[in-house]
Amino acid sequence: MSDNKQSSKYTLRGHLISGFIVLGALLTGVAVLYTVTNYPRTDDAEVVANLIGMAPLVAGPVVELPVRDNDFVKKGSLLYKIDDRPYLYALQDALAAQQRLEGDIENETRRISAQESTVDVANAGRQNALANESRTDDEIKVSEAAIAQASAALTQARADADYAVGNLHRIEPLLAKEFVTPDDVHRARSLAEAKTAAVEQAQSNLALAKAKLLSATAQKQQAVAQLAQTEAQVKESSQAVLVLAPLIAQRESRAAAVRLARYNYEQCSVVAPFDARVTNLTISEGEYAKVGQQLFTLIDTRTWWVLANFRETQIEHLQVGTPADIYLMANLHKKLQGKVESVGYGVTPDPDVVGKLSQGLPDVQRTLNWVRLASRYPVRIKIMDPPPGGLRVGEVAIVGMQPGS
Repeated sequence: MSDNKQSSKYTLRGHLISGFIVLGALLTGVAVLYTVTNYPRTDDAEVVANLIGMAPLVAGPVVELPVRDNDFVKKGSLLYKIDDRPYLYALQDALAAQQRLEGDIENETRRISAQESTVDVANAGRQNALANESRTDDEIKVSEAAIAQASAALTQARADADYAVGNLHRIEPLLAKEFVTPDDVHRARSLAEAKTAAVEQAQSNLALAKAKLLSATAQKQQAVAQLAQTEAQVKESSQAVLVLAPLIAQRESRAAAVRLARYNYEQCSVVAPFDARVTNLTISEGEYAKVGQQLFTLIDTRTWWVLANFRETQIEHLQVGTPADIYLMANLHKKLQGKVESVGYGVTPDPDVVGKLSQGLPDVQRTLNWVRLASRYPVRIKIMDPPPGGLRVGEVAIVGMQPGS
């Protein structure tokens, strides 16, 4: 009887212990599931950094290559140098062409200044010629009026002379018959002589007026010729000023040629743009470097990231700024601190699920996969305290979000 009681006691104790063990396992499982869900972790991660391929912008033989593969270089240190003599000669030629152009512009400017003075003189001469033409027009009009007046006076003088001579001829026969006195005949003869002299005077005045008209006409012709000459000088001088415009238009072209030649010359010596690690060096001194052909790669050691792939079911728990613990497979005993910098928003669709995305009709798969794997999205995590010696691109890492984040 006592044996049965003792056996029942042991059975109850075993059931209690088993229950506690199962309950502990359940609680542990729930805690692990909560931790894994809210603070996800992954070992599908790699160390990455910014890379730039160093390719020359000018061609030529490499004369200096002070770096070696996997060297660490500081910002501003020489990476390589290409023979710069052809580019130096090109720069000197461009500078000389620019100086020649400036000399031509200066000489042309001086010549144009003299031409502008000539223009001023020509304009003054033109105004003088216009004044002379106007004055000669007035003189011609005055001379024509004087000719008309002299012609009228000559006509009047001839009429008076004809009358006086005719009167003398009429009264001279009457002297013998004593119908007139000698004094009458003398007076008539004097009047006839005076009127004849007046005709000669009027003829002289008419000839003088005609001479003045001819002189005024000649002066006008001279003034017209002088005006045409001065206008031609003004036009020629004005056109000479336009010669400077094409030379000035060449300034920017020559300056651009100098800038391009200087740029090419400066690209012969290439320095490190930042602290970096040299890798994949594929050239040596003496080899001919071609434009755009990559010589080596620089790893930017200033900033390091871990690119971790998390399942889509975990993405909602990853926000920008979330702290993370990072362990590198090369040294699992050292923990690095990081923060989520960005979360990916797209990956290439799986062709086994959605088919092929191409032009035309969509290619949908006819089979059905019963197992659905969650997609993984890349999460960029910045390493806050990278080791002083730097890291290696491609190192495998384990990333876990910090509890309490």
